[in-house]
Amino acid sequence: MSSLVDPTQHLAWLGSRALGIVAMLLVSASVGFGFAMSGKLGTRPGAAARFKTLHEALALGGLAAIAGHGLLLLADPYLSPGPAGIALPFAMPGQPVWTGVGIIAGWLTAIVTLSFYVRRRIGTAVWRSLHRFTIVAFVLSIAHTLGSGTDAGSAWLIVLLALAVAPAVALGAVRAISRSGARQAPGATSRASAASRSAGPAPGPPARIPVRPG
Repeated sequence: MSSLVDPTQHLAWLGSRALGIVAMLLVSASVGFGFAMSGKLGTRPGAAARFKTLHEALALGGLAAIAGHGLLLLADPYLSPGPAGIALPFAMPGQPVWTGVGIIAGWLTAIVTLSFYVRRRIGTAVWRSLHRFTIVAFVLSIAHTLGSGTDAGSAWLIVLLALAVAPAVALGAVRAISRSGARQAPGATSRASAASRSAGPAPGPPARIPVRPG
C-alpha cells in the first residue's frame, strides 16, 4: 500500500493559500498608491490620475482575491468550514483567532473599497472616515497571513511580505511627516503674526518740526 499523499486532495487549500498571498500583495500595493496620492508625491502631469486608477484597480483585484481565498476553502475536504466559517469571525474550527482576524480584515477591505462607489450618497466626510479603516484592515491582514496556515513562519513568506509591505510603510511614514510639517507651519505663522501685533507698529521716520520764520 502506498503511503504517498494524493496532492489533488489539497488543491482547494493550496489555491486558497495562493490567492490569500496574492490578495496581500495587491492590498499592499493599493495602500502604497493611496499614500502616494494623499501625500501628493506624483509631481508630473497626470500622475495623480494614474495613481488613482492604479489604487482603485489594485484594491478591486485584492478584494476579488480575498473572495476567492475564502470561497476555495469551501471545497477543502479536510477543513470543511462551511459558509459561516468563511463569513463570520472566529467561527472556523481551525485556528479560529487568526482566521477570525483575517475575516475581519476582509470585511473591512470590502467596506472601504466599495465605499468609493457610494461616496456621493454617503458624503465625503463619512467616506473619509471609512477610508481611515484601511490601515486597520492592512495590519489585520498582515497578522492573518503570518499567523494562519502551515507555512506562516516560512522564511520565503516573511521575506515576500517584507518586500511587499516595506514600500507602503515607507510611503505612509512620508505622508505622516509631511502632514505633521503642514500642521506646524500655520501655527508658526500665527505665532509670528501675534508677536508682530503685540510689538506695536514699526517705528517710522522722526517727525519734522516746522520752524517759523523769524
